[in-house]
This record gives sequence, structure tokens and C-alpha cells, in this order.
Amino acid sequence: MPRALSPSQFLVLSFAGLILLGSIVLWLPVSSEPGQHLSFLDALFTSTSAVCVTGLIVVDTPNAFSTFGEVVVMLLIFVGGLGYMTLSAVLVAALGKKLTLQERSTLQEALNLDTRDGIARFAATVFRVAVMVEAAGALVLTLRFWPEFGLGRAAYLGVFHSISAFNNAGFALWPDNLMRYRGDLVVNLVVTVLIILGGLGFFVLREVSSRREAARWSLHTKLALSITAILLVVGTSLILAFEWANPKTLGPLPVGEKLLASWFQSVSPRTAGFNTIDIGAMTVPALFLTMGLMFIGASPGGTGGGVKTTTFGITVFALTATVRGARETVAFRRRISDEAIARAFFLSLIGFLALNLVAGVLLWLEGRDLVHTLFEATSAFGTVGMSMGHPGTATSLAAQFSSPGKSLLIGMMLLGRVGPLTVAVALAGRHRVSHVRYPEGRVFIG
Repeated sequence: MPRALSPSQFLVLSFAGLILLGSIVLWLPVSSEPGQHLSFLDALFTSTSAVCVTGLIVVDTPNAFSTFGEVVVMLLIFVGGLGYMTLSAVLVAALGKKLTLQERSTLQEALNLDTRDGIARFAATVFRVAVMVEAAGALVLTLRFWPEFGLGRAAYLGVFHSISAFNNAGFALWPDNLMRYRGDLVVNLVVTVLIILGGLGFFVLREVSSRREAARWSLHTKLALSITAILLVVGTSLILAFEWANPKTLGPLPVGEKLLASWFQSVSPRTAGFNTIDIGAMTVPALFLTMGLMFIGASPGGTGGGVKTTTFGITVFALTATVRGARETVAFRRRISDEAIARAFFLSLIGFLALNLVAGVLLWLEGRDLVHTLFEATSAFGTVGMSMGHPGTATSLAAQFSSPGKSLLIGMMLLGRVGPLTVAVALAGRHRVSHVRYPEGRVFIG
């Protein structure tokens, strides 16, 4: 690793390099179906969407790509979900070598850990857990698809969708995504469980599995689990209420299928992008709720994007403490540091500003409806992949955007996957410690 690069810069460049490599491979004729040809921009968009585990598509995946191209997309999802540095650490350990201090720092940044101690072992655990969970999901899905497609095709579909679900990517090999399995209990439960496990973060999964008493869990794990549970319950309830009588989504469905579809559409924005109902036909309140879920996203150290559940939780606790006049922010009988609160508000603010800036530019460039455009931009930032789409097509709305519009979404997907704070630090370069302390000034707020 070049010494001139900071961990944040190397992390951003590693994702950019992987995206570029994937773009070149997907651009090759062997990756496309006969008679199909991708422009390099569409190949770049698809590679970015796969590496950043987003799921926005500008071409119909099952019809545009050959089996080779689909496998490339699946591998990009797998590597992008775990992170280049995680796989590099596993490879280095397998070769009997040791990570350098700079490589440990970069891996610490990638996995959102507060220490470099035992980081190589943790990376190996991450890899092992991911493979085991994806294999289990693939097995169940294969058994479900076997009667319908035959063993060979069922196994391929099971592996692809299991990797896509656990890595919160949202790529599917059917033009209607998973709408054909809207009422299928096995497919819905397996996919949503994979999404939740991937989105919780590997630190949470390790701690929950190793410490069975909830009282001994860290504040991070308690926050991640509680916020996730609250968002899932609230999301399911509100989507069910908003869409209950909508004749284009839940209206015609029996009660059991309504509940299942509402649950799925509450899980998927966090941040997988699969859908079992027509997103473009949802009511405006449900769309705004979905955008909120996409902006919050998954938990740190997982395979999802967004500002993260713990960030959202810290801001809520901090605001509550401020309103009550408390001197300290406390959650689960633990004090939250001022540094963590500042980082949470910074992440939320920079994400909000970047999202609105890009959405505003897209409105100017593309001249489309506000809700459609904002939804697409939020989906890209949250690395979700949901889209209101374009009538008569199986692709995301982004497929109708101009080259500058697609390029903006590519940048948003990278920002959402790597993290606004990491990108900001990478752009700012190395920080020089100042030994000058200025007098405090008074500012009126509110």
C-alpha cells in the first residue's frame, strides 16, 4: 500500500478500482447476451451498483447479461459486500503472512472497529460467517426452486439470490424482481432473514452469538438491535396502513399476503432493494416512509448503506437529552461520548445535504417528477436499489437518465457504500495537528 495514502483514501480507491475492473469485464461481449451490447457507462453503472451492493439497474439483468455476466455481477456483489480489504486480509492470513500497520488501519476503517487488536482474526470470522450464512440461504432457496426449475438452475438461482440478499444488493434474475413470489412464505422469510443478518453488522452477529445474556451486550449491539426492531415494526405497520386499500398494491390481496408483503417492504429498504409489490404504484405517504428507511439504512460494519441505525439512534437520544435539559446523553444506562454525538450529527447532515444537492441537480438535468427523482437519489445514497421505475420497462428510473444523471448516481452509490465521513476524510487528506488554541466565542443558536 502506498505510504502517501491515508486509510480512508486507500479504502475509497480500492472500491473505485474494483468498480473499474468490474466495468471492463461487464463491457466485454462475453458478458452480454447475443445481440446485446452495453455502453461503457452502463457497464460502469452496473458494476458500481453491484460493488456498492445497491441494485439499481439500467439494463434488465436476466435479459441483458449472459450467464458469465451474471456470475461476474454476483462476484462483484460478494466482494463489494464484504469489502476488498476484508478479503485481502483473509488471503494474507491464508498465505501465512502478517498485515502491515497501514493495512490494519485501513481494515479497521473498513470494518468500523475501534481497535486494531485481533483485526485479522475478526476479518477471517467475517468471511467465515458470510459464507456459512449465504450457503445456508442458498440451500433452502435451492430446495424451494428445485420443483419449478430443476436442480441445476435452482442451485444457481439459490446461490445468486442468497448472495444478493445477505449482501443487501437487491439484484434479482427475474424482470419483476421477486413480485412473483409475493405470497411465498419460504422465499419471503429466507430473503428477509438474510437481509437482516447482513444489515446488522458482523460485530453484532459475533457478540450476540458469543454472549448469550443480553445484559452483557455492548451499547453498540443494543442500539443496533433495538433501532432495527423498532424500524421493522413501525415500517411494517405503516406500510400496511398506507397501502391497505391501494388497488395497485395490497388492496386485492388476502390479509395474510398483505402482512407478508408489508413485512417484506419494510425489511427491504434497509438496504436490499428487492420488492414484492410495484414500488411505482405505492401511495405518496408509503414512498416517503420508504425513503426515510432507505436514508437510515443498515447498521455499521454490515453489508448495507445509509447513515446507519446507530447514527439515527444516537441523534434521537441526543435530541431527547437536549430537549429535557440533560447534561449528558444516556442510552441503556451508558453515557454516549460527545465525539460520537458529533460524528452522528455530521454523518446525518452531510448525507442529507449531499442527497438534496444531487436530487436538485437531477431535477434540473432530467426534468422529472420530484418524488420519482428524490426516491431514485435516496435509493442510490442508501445503496438500496429500489426504484419507482419507468412504465413499460423492467429497469430502474436511472435507465432513462442522461449520462451526467447516471454519473451523479454512480457517485452517490459510492458515497453511500464507503460512507460520507470516510469520503470527506479522504478528500480532506491527512490532518495536521494544530497546537494553537483560540479563545472561545459566543454564538446564539435557535
